[in-house]
Amino acid sequence: MRVVHRPAEGDERVLAGDVEFAESALEQARGLMFRSSVPDDFALVFPFEPPGWPLSRWFDDEGWRLIHMLFVGAPLDVLWLADGEVRKAERLDPWTGVGAARADTVIELPAGAAEGVSVGDVVEVESDADGSGE
Repeated sequence: MRVVHRPAEGDERVLAGDVEFAESALEQARGLMFRSSVPDDFALVFPFEPPGWPLSRWFDDEGWRLIHMLFVGAPLDVLWLADGEVRKAERLDPWTGVGAARADTVIELPAGAAEGVSVGDVVEVESDADGSGE
């Protein structure tokens, strides 16, 4: 798997080639906590399901996704995506950073990896071999 940035203008580029998924509630709660560094070519992807009832009464298809940096020892670039489109891109500082946005997917990358990624760009997780997706 890899994370690919497809900007509105310009050439696509691979943001990460070593991709892990945080799918369970425990994996999502832990994220990258207790890691003092993050490899250059790494991404942690948080796929979220739409909220079920009764939460669906108060939230749209994409809920608010909060990312905190408590117990994370390295700065991160964080991307909030909805249907592959970047809704927010922000660098968060270790220990004190906090960010939130409406998204169905959040991707955490080492600081600097998402340089040049802008709101409205497309970022996708795809297989290495054929580029066809998960």
